[in-house]
Amino acid sequence: MAWLKKQNKNIKLVSNKKTRVILPNILTLIGVCIGLTSIKFAFDGKFELSIIAVIVAAIIDGLDGRIARLIKGTSKVGKELDSLTDVISFGVAPAFIMYFWALSETGRVGWLISLIYVVCVALRLARFNVSSNEESSWKDNFFEGIPSPAGGVIVLMPLILSISEFQFLNLNYQIVVPIMFIAVSILLISKIPTYSFKRIAVPRSTSIFLLFGIILYFGLILVYTFNAIIISGAIYLLMIAISTMHYLMIKKNVKTVTDETDHHEDVL
Repeated sequence: MAWLKKQNKNIKLVSNKKTRVILPNILTLIGVCIGLTSIKFAFDGKFELSIIAVIVAAIIDGLDGRIARLIKGTSKVGKELDSLTDVISFGVAPAFIMYFWALSETGRVGWLISLIYVVCVALRLARFNVSSNEESSWKDNFFEGIPSPAGGVIVLMPLILSISEFQFLNLNYQIVVPIMFIAVSILLISKIPTYSFKRIAVPRSTSIFLLFGIILYFGLILVYTFNAIIISGAIYLLMIAISTMHYLMIKKNVKTVTDETDHHEDVL
């Protein structure tokens, strides 16, 4: 009888572990399906829906990893699946959307620019997978280059701007879109430090204000969808400069402490 109880307990533990691993992966697969659906929307000329689909895929991408860590359901398969999903949802999908909208009119050059962007997304994710295996340090608070979800949304900015209420900007999108693609491609594979937002510690006393801010932000997204996305993109681009300065400041402080420690050890 005792042996039977032990067997039942082991079976339950295995089942729970599998469930913890499967749930985040299901969420990731939903994300890739939404990313692919955005291409279908763009092919049908429904660019507003294609943008929303990419945004939803980005939200899911931000949640699946955190949920996996929260329920202790991380796995190597999930990590590789997440990278594959990012290539599709934030590499292939935005490239096709913008190609159908503007780049197709530039002929082969537009297709070449689309290919370069997708390749840069793949290279950025490959580098991330390799660097994530390294030992933990203060550098984990920063990404090298912009993450692929951010890149995928930023390259859509000309399209989002064209259907937003910011119509006072008279832009030549045949010039702006290729420049945006090239700039984002460079940012993706660059080593410019950007905030990862992975280790944000929020005191309990201020958690209610954070929750209120998140609810307010998503409320603005629901009511003023494209305007809110444009403003969010502008704020993120500004934060790239801030994160770079912050990174250099921390690096300088760490180097100073390390040099002082080495000097102290030499004296001893």
